[in-house]
Amino acid sequence: MSQPVPPPNQPYDAQPQGGNPFAGGQQPGGAPFGAPAPFIPPAPPARNNVGLGVAAAVVVAVIAAAIYGAIIGATKHEVGYAAVGVGFVVGFASGKLGGRNPVLPVLSAVLSLVAVYFGQLLGEAMLAAKDFPVTVSELFFDHFGLLNEAWKADSDFLTYVFFAIAAIAAFSGAKKAAE
Repeated sequence: MSQPVPPPNQPYDAQPQGGNPFAGGQQPGGAPFGAPAPFIPPAPPARNNVGLGVAAAVVVAVIAAAIYGAIIGATKHEVGYAAVGVGFVVGFASGKLGGRNPVLPVLSAVLSLVAVYFGQLLGEAMLAAKDFPVTVSELFFDHFGLLNEAWKADSDFLTYVFFAIAAIAAFSGAKKAAE
């Protein structure tokens, strides 16, 4: 009988190989894994903080509605990109601060619809205040029904397209910001 012989190039019986012959050695006095980071890493993003996300969405919706109304009042036109901006900032704020809760994108879409509606009403009030001897606040608080009727008469297909675009932008902004 013959004796068992291990096959050649056995990894466990082999002598250890040296490292890269072209690489330089460790620098004297250096840290073994390089220098530490010169800054503190950022805090992890907020997750599932629904209350903060809702509060942020409401605050941003009010501010965005005021800005959108001012744009309409200044330009005398509905601006589609501004409606996209309203929707996106509402969704982004709720998603960034609220996390991945599935309620937040839907709530952001609804709040963006409300923000675009009140922004358009504010723009109508600004335009009417230039033509008639009333103030914007008087139109908004004392003659809201009349203001709403004027908005309905002035709205067209494009108005509702802006609503849809704002809602879609809010939904997608909230989903992207939560990732």
